[in-house]
Amino acid sequence: MRAPRILRAALCAQKRAFSSSSPRLDSYGFIGLGQMGYQMAKNLQSKLSPSDSIRLFDINKDAMQRLAEEMQTSQTSGAVVELAAGVREASQDADIVITALPEPKHVKGVYSKMLSPALPRVDRVYIDCSTIDPSSSREVAKWVADAKQGHFVDAPMSGGIVGAAAGALTFMLGAPDELVPKVEPILLRMGERVLHCGVQGTGLSAKLANNYLLAINNIATAEAMNLGIKWGLEPKTLANVINVSTGRCWPSEVNNPVRGVVEGAPASRDYSGGFGISLMKKDLGLAIVAAEEAGAKLALGSRAQVVYNEVERDEICKGRDFSVVYRWLGGEE
Repeated sequence: MRAPRILRAALCAQKRAFSSSSPRLDSYGFIGLGQMGYQMAKNLQSKLSPSDSIRLFDINKDAMQRLAEEMQTSQTSGAVVELAAGVREASQDADIVITALPEPKHVKGVYSKMLSPALPRVDRVYIDCSTIDPSSSREVAKWVADAKQGHFVDAPMSGGIVGAAAGALTFMLGAPDELVPKVEPILLRMGERVLHCGVQGTGLSAKLANNYLLAINNIATAEAMNLGIKWGLEPKTLANVINVSTGRCWPSEVNNPVRGVVEGAPASRDYSGGFGISLMKKDLGLAIVAAEEAGAKLALGSRAQVVYNEVERDEICKGRDFSVVYRWLGGEE
């Protein structure tokens, strides 16, 4: 495998070769190359102009190198790729900075490093695709504004790893109206739908409200399927009834927790893949915190949180898709 320095030199040579075709260079920084960010950055790079550049950074240097190699060898066009030594190098010359990080503490840590000491004042746009609490997101937005570094918007996504790889994500955008025409085309290079939810922070509020409902529906579907099967109903028959009746929901129709009901659902492959139980636990916790801050009563939130905590600790359930709640309930498999 080539060293990052050699790779950068080769790619910068490519950058110079294309420079005469377009005097305007858009520079991107992409920070966070986990399972989602890796695929998002790959799609973004492939759909940018050869006169653009993208700088990658992640604490996992192997992931950085591997992605850069894939971009170089698998694409006949696309933006020039560079490897950054840190978050400041990834962001300091960028017009657009995209972050995709696991938790609020990671988002705050990355942005504190980017903004301190102050970068040159430019009108850049920071797009945070992490799923964190709205209060933390608004706090980081204030940091950006106070540092006069441009604009910070939230754009959490839905669609999972499969959607990220296929470029089929849905983004929930929290941004002022005037920024939507600038941000939307960027997000559409990584997904297929952008839903503008309102001002900064509202994208996260919409995402967490949706995932709170999903968390409750998942438990309810597992309980209903378990109940009906124990009463003697055949699983597909019961699911068919639910899915043409008022109980219909995504966990019953698309991600049914009973093996064999929905071909390709995680339940049919021992609950592997899909939306991990730890991620659902995380999003539910964020929704509960945000609800408390807003003074919104959640009658089922605390009980659902207990369920997901116990499921995650169960050795036969941990590390699996969140529909594994059905197994934890003792459902027939």
